[in-house]
Amino acid sequence: MTTSSMKRAAVAALAAALSVAALSTARADITDYEFRLVQTDIKQGNGAIVAVRLVDKRSGKAVPDAVIFATRIDMAPDGMETMVAPIEALPSTEPGVYRFKANLMMAGGWRLSLGAKIQGETGTIENKLVLKATP
Repeated sequence: MTTSSMKRAAVAALAAALSVAALSTARADITDYEFRLVQTDIKQGNGAIVAVRLVDKRSGKAVPDAVIFATRIDMAPDGMETMVAPIEALPSTEPGVYRFKANLMMAGGWRLSLGAKIQGETGTIENKLVLKATP
């Protein structure tokens, strides 16, 4: 084998190895992310602050800059899914933490439903989180 054909063979082997490595590199899937409540017990009342952290489950790191487009809070855990409270987004105090102000008018179980898009990922993350409003 000549030197030039050995070089070509080495380049071809390197290209094949890089192709396999690129194909086997795991891309994130939307199921690799989840919202987690910062606190599960929230003081009942108008102006209750509910905070959630968006987490990459593979690394445990918070994910900033998601676009949250769907929010709903209701009393489904206590069998009152039609009891819905107003909820509005608040500015974040730290990257990856998303805060909301809600009117938790009754003590008991509440379900927070969120829908969001994550920068650079395809698909939509949807989570339903259960919290408790305490007197």
